[in-house]
Amino acid sequence: MDAERYDRTRPRYPDAMVDRIVAAIPGPDVVDVGCGTGIAARQFQAAGCKVLGVEPDARMADWARRHGLEVEVATFEAWDPADRAFDAVVAGQTWHWVDPIAGAAKAAEALRPGGTLAVFWNVSQPPPDVAEAFAAVYRRLMPDSLAARWAGSGSDGYALLRTKAADGIRQAGAFGEPEHWRFDWERSYTRDEWLDQLPTTGGHTRLPPAGLQSVLAGIGAAIDAFGGEFTLRYTAVVVAAARTGAVEPRVSGPTRAGR
Repeated sequence: MDAERYDRTRPRYPDAMVDRIVAAIPGPDVVDVGCGTGIAARQFQAAGCKVLGVEPDARMADWARRHGLEVEVATFEAWDPADRAFDAVVAGQTWHWVDPIAGAAKAAEALRPGGTLAVFWNVSQPPPDVAEAFAAVYRRLMPDSLAARWAGSGSDGYALLRTKAADGIRQAGAFGEPEHWRFDWERSYTRDEWLDQLPTTGGHTRLPPAGLQSVLAGIGAAIDAFGGEFTLRYTAVVVAAARTGAVEPRVSGPTRAGR
């Protein structure tokens, strides 16, 4: 993964979402799970928080450190809070790589009573005509990919992830009932801006160079047909819960890394 490109091109989160989370927590100490290059972490820092990143990819962690973030390299389930206590554990676009029960239990271990676990994703939905034009490219060049099914259904592809997150929080037994928040926003992309970020997303990261170039050419032509730019609607969706109960020790299982 190209850390510089990832940091430059991936979408941020709406300020209203960050402000809502910060308003819900009892103090400024935040752990960012799978912090990557520090995109969300820097937003929480700007809102007055002191952020510690936990990131399994050493290259991403190094980039984040060089840009002012303290980072410990570990998967979240294996990470040791070392008797430290925090006011929030947050995870942007990463909680689906964490075991939902073991992750919630680890968050509870790290949180002060009243501290908040908040996991969130940016859910995107292009206009229907743009979605169908993109899907036609993916059906031709990446027919088995999730991108080929991204088009125009209007469905929220993250609904299952949010359900799993909420169920894991409940099963950890140390939180109040999870709340679901959403924050709508949008961003306009030029052709070059969209093609710049595309290699950092989903199945594009695993394409051979020639295959990636074919996809970029096809998507670029589709955007050209719409006048060289389009507006993408986003919804930042959040599952949040406050720590209330005792924490039972758990044995962590194997995990996959992400950001």
